[in-house]
Amino acid sequence: MKNEHRKEERFTDTGRVDAQELCVLPGVLDDISASGCRIHFPVPVKVDMENDYSIKMKIPRKEFLLPFSLLCRPRWITNSENRSNIGFSFLCSPGTPLLLRYIDFLKAASKKEADSLFD
Repeated sequence: MKNEHRKEERFTDTGRVDAQELCVLPGVLDDISASGCRIHFPVPVKVDMENDYSIKMKIPRKEFLLPFSLLCRPRWITNSENRSNIGFSFLCSPGTPLLLRYIDFLKAASKKEADSLFD
């Protein structure tokens, strides 16, 4: 198993991601941190690595009913014949406060889950 060293803790979660500049079909959130995320699309996507992209994230949790908009920069992409995986870093955006609240929520849920293993 590959051991990754990252500045920010990553959380596996799912959500719908609309990135109209990249794909007419929605993407799916695979994991997220305060500094970036990994998204997959159900079709190959052409990405200009020099561009920044606006995404709208919709999280299926009652605490986060409203979607939030984030400005992202692509860091890497892998394409297959029926899928694209893209890693993005987040830039300062109007949705940053909601993103940070969401990350805090995931941290608390992760800690609660870990604590319950020892009860």
